[in-house]
Amino acid sequence: MTASGCVTVHGELEVVPAATRSEAAQALKAFTTAYNAADKAYDPARDEKQVTGALGAINQAGLTARHKNNPDGNANHRPLELTDARYVIPQKAGWPRWFLADTDSNRDRDEGAQDTRWLIVFVKSGPRQGWKAAYLAVVAPSRIPEAAKDGDGRATPVAADGAGLAVAPRDLGTKYTGYLQEGAPDVFAPGTSTSAWRAARLNTRRAGFSFQFRDQALDSGTYAPLGLRTKDGGALVFFTSKHFERQTAAQGLRPEVSPDVSALLTGEVKSTLTKERVSSQLVYIPKKGAGDGKVVMLNRLAGLVSATGS
Repeated sequence: MTASGCVTVHGELEVVPAATRSEAAQALKAFTTAYNAADKAYDPARDEKQVTGALGAINQAGLTARHKNNPDGNANHRPLELTDARYVIPQKAGWPRWFLADTDSNRDRDEGAQDTRWLIVFVKSGPRQGWKAAYLAVVAPSRIPEAAKDGDGRATPVAADGAGLAVAPRDLGTKYTGYLQEGAPDVFAPGTSTSAWRAARLNTRRAGFSFQFRDQALDSGTYAPLGLRTKDGGALVFFTSKHFERQTAAQGLRPEVSPDVSALLTGEVKSTLTKERVSSQLVYIPKKGAGDGKVVMLNRLAGLVSATGS
């Protein structure tokens, strides 16, 4: 899978819409129904067929942990409602195919700074496969750039090499993890998930404990970046990364293990605890030569997927 998704199998070379609007609506409904069933029971099996990629990893691990700590289910379950759906459907050849559902949720207030949209990317890996949600981002409507459309009103997928963009979509994971580790290349605009997060990691302090961080790009298979051209010549791109945090205690001390971490823990925490998180990011990439050329982080969604003690 590449950013454009241009993988051709079964001789399907014709460029066609990735989905009909009816298909897209059915996929969103199936996802919402399964998501609510899984959240109510804290049972990952109830929506595992509706999720994949970064969202799937975060969702399944989170439900697994919550089920272990709350085997009777979610006493505070509130059904998710996704309404006012606007479907952005690219035209492309072959598989996988994908589309974006831009929706309003009942998880916010539809006014002022508290108003947000849930952007969900659905992927279909083959003609006999079902639609699965691979990415989720929650963004204020004012921050979502307008997608470019062709003469038929269809969106344009972004190529992996990102011709004409300040940064190629296929390079986002490597550049993001490199920036977090080394501070370079500095291609990201300052923000809570870029400069502020890096500074916070560098300044993590706790008496008797040391902290180490390692980052890994996830940019292939179900974790491949997916993006759309925007009207101004830039691109709106989803990409994935993985992040490790290791906490080592001095003699006589032990890292604290929360219930959520304990639920996903392997090994015994004696002096070291390593947490592994999967993170999906939504960014805006300007066209080459525009403004300061910085990639703007619009949303970051991360979740603990495993923990190891030693």
